[in-house]
Amino acid sequence: MSPPATAVRGRSHQPPPNPCWLPIVCLLAACSSPAAATTAPAGPTTSTDPATTASPATTSAAPSATTSTETTTPAVDTPVRLTIVYDNTAADARLGAAWGFSALVEAPGGTLLFDTGGDGALLLANMAQLGIDPASIETVVLSHAHDDHTGGLPALLHAGAHPTIYVTASFPAGPRASLAAEAAVVDVSAPQQILPGIFSTGEMGGAVPEQGLVIVTAAGTVLLTGCAHPGIVAMVEQAREVLPGDIHLVVGGFHLAQTPPAAVAAIVAAFRDLGVQRVAPAHCTGEAASAAFAREYGDDFVPAGAGAIIEIG
Repeated sequence: MSPPATAVRGRSHQPPPNPCWLPIVCLLAACSSPAAATTAPAGPTTSTDPATTASPATTSAAPSATTSTETTTPAVDTPVRLTIVYDNTAADARLGAAWGFSALVEAPGGTLLFDTGGDGALLLANMAQLGIDPASIETVVLSHAHDDHTGGLPALLHAGAHPTIYVTASFPAGPRASLAAEAAVVDVSAPQQILPGIFSTGEMGGAVPEQGLVIVTAAGTVLLTGCAHPGIVAMVEQAREVLPGDIHLVVGGFHLAQTPPAAVAAIVAAFRDLGVQRVAPAHCTGEAASAAFAREYGDDFVPAGAGAIIEIG
């Protein structure tokens, strides 16, 4: 496959509070604080490694959801495509940027939307630019209850989506009840299969309970995170428990915007020790931490931002 183009970085900004009907309470101020908002560095161009390349976005319908813990291995010769739909920065000049995160996962076992950003109008506008039909979304996974990851969901549902929604078992009761009135809701406690070849890490504890996605690809395991409140290293370790072996790529928020440089350096070293081969930090990672990963990983640093498309396999 041909080498991907360098992502065009946008300017980060934080939108005003989302007035949608989903009353998500921010459990950790740092997640949605303006102080935590930051623009990721430009970083090196995406690697020419054929295992991770860029290609146009497409969508496909997801198969019926399953909560089986038994591994179902999809065809490994079909690439997995991750499209960042919503982020603090924009890699595609057509898309808007705002504080929050959302990513479309297209895999042999099906398609799902991971998180929904903080603003429904922006989520739908970005989806339209990327050619993603809201009605095609049959599965949604919410990493945690913060509104910069759930705020776009009401607009998605009102735009015609009828998904099964996977939430952490400790998801607040009021917002969960609101969701259950609109869609099927599945509580996640332990690691489980969401779609064939796509697994939840299970609910991970801490001040803000959270789940990530662990994805089977021909190149190796991919970990997708929302904010990594339980600790990004702990989430990498959990991904290796769910699917033993090295991690080909970690994508998403690493929650390091306010982490001291020495601690960031230790986390970067831990990634290497844990066999993480490539990184695509986004959202709440922070400019300084993203730059530290870019220096360490070089061509294996994958630029993120809304509109970035990462093809693995």
